[in-house]
Amino acid sequence: MGDLIYLYGLIPTNEATNQSLPTFKGFDGSGGIYTIPIEKSTAIVCKLDSEKYSEERIKDKVSNDMEWLQEKAFHHHETVKKLARKFTIIPLKFCTLYKNQDSLRKAVHAKEPKIESAFSLLAGNEEWNVKMYCDDHVVKEQIKKNNPAIEAKRAEISQLPKGRQFFEKKKLDKLIESELEEEINRISENVHLHLKEFVIQGNVKRNWSKNVTGKKENMTWNGVYLISETAVESFLEQVQQYEIQMQEMGWKFEVSGPWPAYHFSSYS
Repeated sequence: MGDLIYLYGLIPTNEATNQSLPTFKGFDGSGGIYTIPIEKSTAIVCKLDSEKYSEERIKDKVSNDMEWLQEKAFHHHETVKKLARKFTIIPLKFCTLYKNQDSLRKAVHAKEPKIESAFSLLAGNEEWNVKMYCDDHVVKEQIKKNNPAIEAKRAEISQLPKGRQFFEKKKLDKLIESELEEEINRISENVHLHLKEFVIQGNVKRNWSKNVTGKKENMTWNGVYLISETAVESFLEQVQQYEIQMQEMGWKFEVSGPWPAYHFSSYS
C-alpha cells in the first residue's frame, strides 16, 4: 500500500534553504524526519508504514492505549518545539497524516494564501502562556471588609429583628459569593487587557480544574499571547510586577514559553 506521510509542520522554504534540518527520529522511532519543498512552503515530515499506522489503528491506540498516546504526543510536541527554535513554523495537530506526497502537495497548494499570511504573522514572534490563580478565601476576606455592597447589606441586617436576621444573613452569604465571582473576573480581565498592550494578539483559553492543575488555588485565567521577540522581556517584567503586587492579595501567576504558535497559526 505504500507509506503514509506524517506532517509535523510547515516552514518557509527560504528558511529551509538557509538552515539545515536538525536530525530527529520520526514518529515510529526508527526513520528520520525530512523536508518536502512545496514552492514557498516546506513540509517537515516523516514516513509511516500504512498498515501499522492506518486510521483505524491510530484511533484504537488513541482510545485504548494511554501509554502509547502519551509517548507519541510527547514526541510530536517536542519535535515541533525544537523546530520552532530554528524556524518560523506552522505547527500541525497531532497525527496529521496524508496518503502520499501528492495529497500533501494538493492540500498545501489549496491553503497557500492562508499559509503565507500565517508565516507573515508568526515571523519574529513568540507564543507565551500566562495562567492566573487565586486563593478564594483570601479574596473573599478582602471583599467582606472592603466591598460597599456587602457593608451596606450588613448594616441593613443589623437593624432587623433577630428572627429576620438569620434569613437575611443567608442572602448575604450568596451576595458575597456573587461579589467574589465578579471581583475575580474583573481583576483577571483587567490584567489580560493590560498585558495585551505588550503583544500582537492575545486570546483566552478554557480554565483548568484543580484536578488537572494539582493546585489548591482556582485557575481564574488562561491566556495565550503572540509577542514580538523584542517585546518579550517587557511583557515578562510586567507579569513579574503583577506577581509581586498581588501575591499578598491571594493571586499567583504561572508563565511558560516560548511555545510553537499553535493558537495563532491555523492550518485546518
